[in-house]
Amino acid sequence: MKVNIKDLPLDERPREKMMAQGASALSNAELLAILIGSGNAEETAVGLMQRVMQDCQNSLNSLGRMTTEELMRCYKGIGEAKAITILAACELGNRRRREEVVEKRRIVNSRDAYEYFSDMGSLPLEECRVLLLRQNHGIIGQALISKGGIAGTAVDVREVLRHALVNRATGLVLCHNHPSGNLRPSIEDNQLTRRVADACRAVDILFVDHIIVADTGYYSYKEQGKI
Repeated sequence: MKVNIKDLPLDERPREKMMAQGASALSNAELLAILIGSGNAEETAVGLMQRVMQDCQNSLNSLGRMTTEELMRCYKGIGEAKAITILAACELGNRRRREEVVEKRRIVNSRDAYEYFSDMGSLPLEECRVLLLRQNHGIIGQALISKGGIAGTAVDVREVLRHALVNRATGLVLCHNHPSGNLRPSIEDNQLTRRVADACRAVDILFVDHIIVADTGYYSYKEQGKI
C-alpha cells in the first residue's frame, strides 16, 4: 500500500519540516520533493527523489547533468513538467553560486575562479569560456569561446584575445570543463595554456589562470605552478 506524504508524521513532511526548522534542515531529496509535489503509485515524492539522488550519489551536479528525457525514461512518476522543474532548480543553484562570486566583484584566487565557473562541471559537453578582469582583478564579465563534444572542443586563441581587447580587460582567466570527470590536463590542454600565455604576454594582458572544472572539483594551472 502506498504511503502518502499526508500519512507521515508532521515533522517528517517536507513542507511542515521546512516551516518549523528552515530549509537547511531538509535533505536534497526533501527539497526536490517539495518542488515536484507528488510521486508515483508506489512512492511518495520524497521516496522518489531519494531514489533519484541515490542514483546520482547525492550529487546535485550529477543530477543537473541529466536530461529531461533521461529523468522521464528512468523514473516512473517524473513527466516532462517535473523533469523541467528539477533541472530548473539545479540551474538556479548554479546561478546563485556564480552570483555570490560576482558580488565579491574580484577574483582573489583560483578558488574564486572555480566558484565562478562551477556550473560548467555539470555540462554534458565540453565548453571553453574566458573570464575578463580589470586591473584590480575586478570582474568585467565572461564570454563563451567554444562549445564541442564530450572529448574536446577547438579553441581559437585569437577569439580569446578579441574578447579581452574589445572589453579592455587587463587580465583573464581561461576555463574549460571535462565532462568525463577526470581533472587531469591533457597534452592539448597544456599546449593551449602555453599558446594563451604567449599571446597574452605579447599584448601585455595578465594570464591569471587556466581552470579545468568537473563535477569532481577543479584543476588550476596557477596553483600547480604551471603559469
